Amino acid sequence: MKVRVRFAPSPTGFLHIGGARTALFNWLYARHTGGTFILRIEDTDAARNTQEAVNVILNGLRWLGLDWDEGPINSDATGPSKGDYGPYFQSQRKENYQRRVEALLSHELAYEQEGAVKFKMAREPIVIPDLVVGDVRRELTDREQVDPDFVIVRSDGQPVFHLVNVVDDLEMNITHVIRGEDHLSNTAKHIALFRAFGIEPPKYAHIPLILNVDGTKMSKRDQGASLTAYADEGYVPEAVLNYLSLLGWSPKGNREKVPASEIVELFDLPQILHHNARFDLAKMNWLNGEYIREMGDDRFYELSMHALAHAGLDANKYPVEYVKAALDTCKGKFKLFGELPGYAGFYFTEDIDYDPVAAQRDFTAENKPRLAKLREALAKLEPFEHESIGTTLGAVAKELGIKTGLLVHPTRLACCGKPAGPSLYHLLGILGKDRALQRIDRALARMN
Repeated sequence: MKVRVRFAPSPTGFLHIGGARTALFNWLYARHTGGTFILRIEDTDAARNTQEAVNVILNGLRWLGLDWDEGPINSDATGPSKGDYGPYFQSQRKENYQRRVEALLSHELAYEQEGAVKFKMAREPIVIPDLVVGDVRRELTDREQVDPDFVIVRSDGQPVFHLVNVVDDLEMNITHVIRGEDHLSNTAKHIALFRAFGIEPPKYAHIPLILNVDGTKMSKRDQGASLTAYADEGYVPEAVLNYLSLLGWSPKGNREKVPASEIVELFDLPQILHHNARFDLAKMNWLNGEYIREMGDDRFYELSMHALAHAGLDANKYPVEYVKAALDTCKGKFKLFGELPGYAGFYFTEDIDYDPVAAQRDFTAENKPRLAKLREALAKLEPFEHESIGTTLGAVAKELGIKTGLLVHPTRLACCGKPAGPSLYHLLGILGKDRALQRIDRALARMN
């Protein structure tokens, strides 16, 4: 039997990191088994669902690299799709649900009450076989012992989640339902519905919840909850995918940096952990930094250019060799591409703002003649390269009888606007003599 799994998000504003992890685990299992990964949009809540929110889901999955084999091609519910089991938007499947409800009514497995349709639920506990948590015996609650039946179509004619979810899984031949543990309480109802339709339910795998570091449940407002924020803040998609895979699953040897291709090879449902996963942003940032540090040059340049453009810096105005040389001084110095504009933006703008605390400390009357002396020496320097720049700065400091730091700090601030950044000698060489001297002159003009 070929594996068919699905990710079925509701487009209500943004893609939660928990939803992205659910999509990832389904995608990994499909790729591991040579199966099919289906994207289905649960957009029956017309008041809350928007086409823009569908775009957020599609773009988020694409950014992570989670390609789907069947499902919508764009956010238009009536638009094109790929696969033979569409439509893949629930809003376009109303006839399917109506037909199934009529079948339940005709077999007296459901009945109408006050304009709604209720399903006749089993009167005894249901055992849920689960590939992650094992067999779960779902006992009836006190209220259910009095009346276990539940609504499958509301009085306004709107089918509820339990019905549409089961009908879609049934008609799309879903073999495995991999979803969050919070859905476990629904599963007894879903199993009963499958059996009422005369079909054995798919295999269920309920994956652990994602908690904050302090053990509280991660909400939409918590830091790290929205997948879109990761793209905006300059995370590497491969690093986010890697980290999400470790939230509830672990390869042998407690390895942390594992490429997607190897995760696909290793991933299997029985390995999913039973306990809830804790989302550690510091660990994720460390892992992201490792991906950046070990990244190939072309990919590093590509993501750097995106980060600079996102911050309003147009690096395309500069020669390619200059841009590459500038970016080479930054590799391994930051954990998020979102930090790059602040670290290296000075290369790509002439509008330098000085850090006020550093300016008060380094742009002093005492430092002005020292910086002027260095400027004079640099103006005579040929060739203007990092080795000769370093030698020159050391010689000037020795001549002045001061430590090199007393020259390094005001020079760096003059050229970068910040007290920290890439190697000073290298960045001066990359800026070139004319631009470096212009920046030093500007700093001298504001020193008292």
